[in-house]
Amino acid sequence: QVQLVESGGGLVQAGGSLRLSCAASGRTLSNYVMGWFRQAPGKEREFVAAIRRISSITYYKYYADSVKGRFTISRDNAKNTVSLQMNKLKPDDTAVYYCAVAPKYSQRADQYEDWGQGAQVTVSS
Repeated sequence: QVQLVESGGGLVQAGGSLRLSCAASGRTLSNYVMGWFRQAPGKEREFVAAIRRISSITYYKYYADSVKGRFTISRDNAKNTVSLQMNKLKPDDTAVYYCAVAPKYSQRADQYEDWGQGAQVTVSS
C-alpha cells in the first residue's frame, strides 16, 4: 500500500500563489499516474491535474479547464514526489486538495487507488 502525505496548503489572498507537495512511500511510483483532486464544501471531489511518465525525460501533463494556465504539475521520480504550483489563485480554488495515484490516466476519482489525507487551501477575496 502507498502512503501519500500532502504539505504546503494555507491561506492566501486572491491573485497569490501556493505550492503543494505530496511525498509517497511504500512503493516506487515512476510507472504510475500521479494526480491532484480537490473538494470544496458541499461539492464532489473534482480532478485538477495529473502527470504521466512516457519515458525517462518525457511526461504528459493534464489539467482541468478551470486551472489550465494557472496551475503546473510536476514530479520527481527519484524522490517519489509530485507537486502542484498554483498561481493566480481565485476564491473558487478554495478546497481541500488531495494527491492520488492510479495505474493509468483518468479524471475519475474512482480510478485512483491511493489517496493522501488532504491539504486545505483557502483563497480570500
